[in-house]
Amino acid sequence: MILGGGRPMQRRTFLAGSLTTLTVGALHSTTQTAAANAAGATVDDDFLTVLTNANQKQIPLVLGNYQNASDSIRTVARKARRLISGYVWGRSSYHHDASLLAPLQWLVEQLAARQHDDGLYDVGNLHSPPDSAFAIQDVCMLYALLDADDQPATQPHRTILEQVLRKAGPALASGGVHTPNHRWEVSAALARTHHLFPDRRYAARIDDWLDEGIDATPEGFYSERSSTYAAEVTNPCLLTIAWLRDKPELLGFVRRNLDSTLYLLEPNGEVDTTASRRQDQKSIREVWWYLTQYRELALHDRDGRFATVAKSIEQRGTGELGDFLAEVLERPELAAVLPAAEAVPTDFAQHFPTQGSARIRRGDRTATVFGGTDFHDLPVISSGLSTNPTFFKLRQGAAILDSVRLSPQFFSTGHFRSDGLRRTGDSSFKLADEVKVPYHLPLPKRYRRKDGMYALTPDGRFYASMDFPHRPKQYRTLRTEVTVVEVGNGFDLTFELDGDETAYAIELCFRPGGTLAGVEALDAPGNYQLVAGTGSYTVGSNRIEFGPGSGAARVGMDPGERYTYLGGNLTPDGLRVYLTGRIPTRQVLSLRTA
Repeated sequence: MILGGGRPMQRRTFLAGSLTTLTVGALHSTTQTAAANAAGATVDDDFLTVLTNANQKQIPLVLGNYQNASDSIRTVARKARRLISGYVWGRSSYHHDASLLAPLQWLVEQLAARQHDDGLYDVGNLHSPPDSAFAIQDVCMLYALLDADDQPATQPHRTILEQVLRKAGPALASGGVHTPNHRWEVSAALARTHHLFPDRRYAARIDDWLDEGIDATPEGFYSERSSTYAAEVTNPCLLTIAWLRDKPELLGFVRRNLDSTLYLLEPNGEVDTTASRRQDQKSIREVWWYLTQYRELALHDRDGRFATVAKSIEQRGTGELGDFLAEVLERPELAAVLPAAEAVPTDFAQHFPTQGSARIRRGDRTATVFGGTDFHDLPVISSGLSTNPTFFKLRQGAAILDSVRLSPQFFSTGHFRSDGLRRTGDSSFKLADEVKVPYHLPLPKRYRRKDGMYALTPDGRFYASMDFPHRPKQYRTLRTEVTVVEVGNGFDLTFELDGDETAYAIELCFRPGGTLAGVEALDAPGNYQLVAGTGSYTVGSNRIEFGPGSGAARVGMDPGERYTYLGGNLTPDGLRVYLTGRIPTRQVLSLRTA
C-alpha cells in the first residue's frame, strides 16, 4: 500500500482501540491498489497478537537497561521505539502506562544530548549522515506515533523529538554517504522528516539520490548482494519512499528482490548469504527481518507465496518481531488479512548468472554453488568485495555442511576461487580457475636505472621495488576445475587439478551440534581428517555421508599471503574434515544425504 502526503492524524482512529475491521480508505491513499480498494478489510488478529506479545516481552528488557551508557544512538532510538509502541497501542498491557514516561524521557533526552550542533551523530563514523539516518527514521516514527496518540503526558517528549528532527533534516539534506544502501537510508529518513515537517530541500535531495538509479540487477539483487542490507535497509527504505513520496515504481525493485529471495530460503528460516559482498558472506542470516516486506507485497500483489513466507515468520516466532509493531501502528493497512497461501518453491535448480551462483532444492535438501567472487576482477581482500572461498554448501534437514573449500600448496596463492560459474545441465555446474605465478627475468635495457630505484609495484602476491610490469616473465601454472552434479540423493564434486606436483587439501566444515563418524581427530580442536573410506555427519535423523578419503598425508589449508602476512586466517567455525592429495589429480567427492 502506498499512502500519500499529509500529517498522520487519521491514525488516531486505529490507535484508539481494539479494532475488528481495518478501514484502509480512511488513510488517504493516493495510489490505488487492490488492497487499498478493499476498505473494511478484516484485520489479521493473529498477526497483531504476535507483534503485541513480542513487544510486551521487549519492554521489561528495555526498562531493565535503558540507561546503558555504551548504547549507540541507534540502540537508544530503537529502545525508545519499543517503549512508545507499547505505550500508544490500545491492545498492549502497557497502553498509557505512566511507568514508561520517565525512562522514555531519559531516552529522548539522550537523542538530543548526543546530537552535534550540525544535527548529526557519531556512530562509529564521525558526524555521519547515513548512520544518523538510521536513528532519525526511528525518531520520526516516535514523533508520529506520539503525535497521533496525542496524550498531554507525552508533550515534553514530542517537543524534544521535534527539535531533534528539525536539527537533523538540513544535515541529511546536505551530507554525503559511504555505501550504496546509505543513499536509500538517507532518502527514507528525509522522506519521513519531510512528511512531518515539510521542506523543499528534503524532497530535492531525495530526488537527487533516486536519479542515480536503483542499484539492482534484473534478477532482483542489489549491488551489495547482501541479505542483511536488503532486509534491513534497501527494501524497507524503498517501500518508505514509495509510500511517502508517491513513487510506486520503487515497488518493482523490492518485488524482484523478494522473489529471488524465495530461492535463497532454507527450510529452517535461514537465508543463504554466500554471494554477499558484505559482512554476512560468512555468517548466518534469518528471514524474520523480511516480515513486513513480504506482508506488504503479499497484500499489494495478492501474492500467496509472499503470504506464506510472512506467515511462516510469524509461526516460527524467532527474532525481534516486536520491532515491527511500530510499522503496523504507523501503517495499519499492513495488518490486513493476507491472501490465501500458495506454495513457495521447494523443488528447483535455480541459476543466478549475475552473481555467479546457483541454488538447488529438493524438499528439505538444499545446496548452494558459488563462483561469483570479485577476486578475479579486484584481486584484493577488502570490505565490500565478495572474497569468500566457499564454493559449495549442502544441508539435509538439521545436518548442515556450511562450507566446502579447496586450497592447493601453490606459491601461497591461497584458496581456490572460481572465475565464474557455468551451467552444464539442468542441475550440473562447472567452476574453474587458472593461477599463474611469475618468475621475473631481467628488465629490458630501456627500463633499467643506474640508481636502482625502481617503482614499487605488485607481483600479484606482494609488492617490491622491482618495476614488475616491465619485466619478462616465466610462469608456473595451476589449472583447477570443479564439476558439481546432482545425483539421486546427493551430489558428486569432481576435482581436476593440473599443474606442477604439489599438495592440496579439501575442507568440509560442518555446523556444530552433530556427530562425526569414520574420521580421525587431528591435533587442533575441531579438525579431523578422512583418510580412507566414507565418513558421516549426523544430527538426529538427518545424515550427510562423504568420501572417499584419499590418503593420510596432512596438508594445511593455506589462506594465502594476503592473509598470513598480518596474521589473518580463513578458518571457518565448526567441525572441519580434511581430504588431502597430490597434484596433478582427478578426485571425486561424493556427498549423500539421508
